[in-house]
Amino acid sequence: MQQKRLSFWQIWNMSFGFLGIQFGFALQGGFMSTIFQNLGASKDELPGLWIAAPLTGLLVQPIIGYLSDRTWSPRWGRRRPYFLVGAVLSTLALFFVPSSPTLWIAAGFLWVLDASINISMEPFRALVADKLPDEQRSYGFVAQTLVIGIGTWIASNLPWLVSTLGVSTTAPEGQIPPSVHWAFAIGALVFMGSILWTVFTTTEEPPADLEAFRAHRRETAGIGGALREITSSFRYMPSVMWKLGLVQFFSWFAFFTMWNFASPALAEHVYHASMPLEGAVNYLAEKAAYNEASATVGSSMGMYGLSSMAFAFLLTIYAAKRALNRRLVHLLSLAAGGAGFLLMVYVTEQNDGLLNVAFALIGIAWGSILSMPYAILSSEVDPAKMGITMGLFNMFIVIPQIVAALGGINWAYKTFLGEATINTMVLAGISLLLGAVSSLVLPAKKG
Repeated sequence: MQQKRLSFWQIWNMSFGFLGIQFGFALQGGFMSTIFQNLGASKDELPGLWIAAPLTGLLVQPIIGYLSDRTWSPRWGRRRPYFLVGAVLSTLALFFVPSSPTLWIAAGFLWVLDASINISMEPFRALVADKLPDEQRSYGFVAQTLVIGIGTWIASNLPWLVSTLGVSTTAPEGQIPPSVHWAFAIGALVFMGSILWTVFTTTEEPPADLEAFRAHRRETAGIGGALREITSSFRYMPSVMWKLGLVQFFSWFAFFTMWNFASPALAEHVYHASMPLEGAVNYLAEKAAYNEASATVGSSMGMYGLSSMAFAFLLTIYAAKRALNRRLVHLLSLAAGGAGFLLMVYVTEQNDGLLNVAFALIGIAWGSILSMPYAILSSEVDPAKMGITMGLFNMFIVIPQIVAALGGINWAYKTFLGEATINTMVLAGISLLLGAVSSLVLPAKKG
């Protein structure tokens, strides 16, 4: 079926649910390490505690993609039922994460939260390809990235914002500060509200041949059918997916490193504050200083959301009228992000405004990572298998994170760069620069 061209506001409505999804990811990425440390985790334990997130994505996204390809409801459509289920589960998880009494419960909640976000997120990628013709897909994905940037910026600043309104940023030993509780509660409400906006303002078209669709669903029913479908889709992945996978490895290794270590590394390097050991004489004062520094770093991290929003806005204006050289955009964007990470070494408390510049450069890379690979891929796959293809493509996002979580970050920065925690940001910068060079293997087709 030939898709119709959509207006900006139609694309905005179908992408608006990503505002909530990004609230979930930004709060998770910016503050889970702080939560873990408040519950007693050391810096070296952080990647292992984070492993739940990529493992969940590796398992959940191909399954959700397969199921959503096979779903059709005259009332709810194909992808929207999954938006709604994921939103309900994510909202509950966001409410309860900051109330975790122990480290292992917080790690378990992270698992639930990430699984729930993935249930909502994967069908959003497929929805853009479902509804837009090929010549509008770059436009659609960068518009989606515009919404993501807004969500990242606002969510990253929530703990800082509520603290300026008088909510405490400190708490007794083994407890999470009230500012984090409030930020996650607000995030939960935004998540649910934005998903409902998309569910009720966006329609989906039925399969072109509904009877053939139902017949295929009957023929491939059951666990065996699901395994055959997923395995077959994996075996016959287009070559461009493997090329994108190389670029994705370096891109997502870098951002996983940032989500794990930006808060402790920059709090220590820039503001000379670190999480005190349990039983320290000045424990409460040192913990308050660390949480304040962490909130300041989190606010600066919000700049990468603001920057990606501005970058996506410019790309949206350009792509509305002209075709994009997707490979060139991606190469230059990843190089800018790599430079942003390397700049962090030179930030001090006296010139901490440079931190905003660094995260602004990183935001350019983030904006491209969330749009260009999907625009490139969506032009090369069977529309009937868009969901499962996008789900399988997710493995190129989660595998680098699993490698990082299983010791890749600690081994790489300590072996080649030195023990100082700020070197994790140098490692992230090098990784993004390698991603930029790797993007030369991608097709130069415009779209």
